[in-house]
Amino acid sequence: MKWRIVANGAALVVTISIGATVVGGSPARTNASGMSRVGGGSAIGLLQNIRVENEHGAGYVRSLFEHWRDIDGDGCDSREQVLKRDSVTLPQVDPYKCKVVAGDWVSPYDGVRWSNPTDIDIDHVVALKEAWDSGAWAWSSATRKAYANDTSDRRTLLAVTDSVNQQKSDKDPSNWVPPLKSYLCTYLGNWISVKARWNLSMDQSEWGRIKNLLGASCAGLVIAPWPEAPLMGTMLTSPTATSPSVTSPAATSPASTGATVYPGAWCKPEGATGMYTNGKSYVCAKTSASGVAYSDGRARWRQG
Repeated sequence: MKWRIVANGAALVVTISIGATVVGGSPARTNASGMSRVGGGSAIGLLQNIRVENEHGAGYVRSLFEHWRDIDGDGCDSREQVLKRDSVTLPQVDPYKCKVVAGDWVSPYDGVRWSNPTDIDIDHVVALKEAWDSGAWAWSSATRKAYANDTSDRRTLLAVTDSVNQQKSDKDPSNWVPPLKSYLCTYLGNWISVKARWNLSMDQSEWGRIKNLLGASCAGLVIAPWPEAPLMGTMLTSPTATSPSVTSPAATSPASTGATVYPGAWCKPEGATGMYTNGKSYVCAKTSASGVAYSDGRARWRQG
């Protein structure tokens, strides 16, 4: 029996026997720093847990997502980080402001190879406008900035051919999929993982098209776990005139038993319980489910 596993943008096909408990090796639930990894699993199962609702569709301005910033303090902004990361050869980097001047990139969307970074766009797999329409309109500015510059999971940002990225624009899979057919399943896995990780919704046409594509071309697709999304504890912002009514963070304090929570978000007090939108129970804890303490010493929501 063959399974396709999508891990950080790369597809791996492995063979397992019926009844096996491990698929392609057991995915790590914590990383080297003790940060828990969440989600992952059957693509169709993850899809079924994503909210289906109409897009917000009002108030989007690209400047609301402060992008191409150095948010991890390593001296390189997120565009240069992805250019360095995705080059298949050692990139040439000008140490002044960490500018990548040359490298070799193979765009996963069309399979074309480039050596000049000006031919490369850094694509938000789930475009900023799509994220806005799917729930980011209610995020804090800090969370939008974290999303726009997220290099903590390579499925969020990819180095791709600029003209193909312009064709994709802010389309979802109901209107656009990569022209390289062999990348389709990886792309769908990336899309689902970003939506699930950032608690973004899908509209009916988007959800239905992905379901059909999974059934027709990607049966058995398994998505690897992802790191906890940055700043999920500061997700909500204040309501605006162009946004639907949003309950303030204080009114939905995760400290309250039975509160709606966001997996991986900071929380208090330790020991509080809550429920995620998929109905699963979570606990506010300073350790992962396996007992490994989180490196920052702060409590986070994890499954109980």
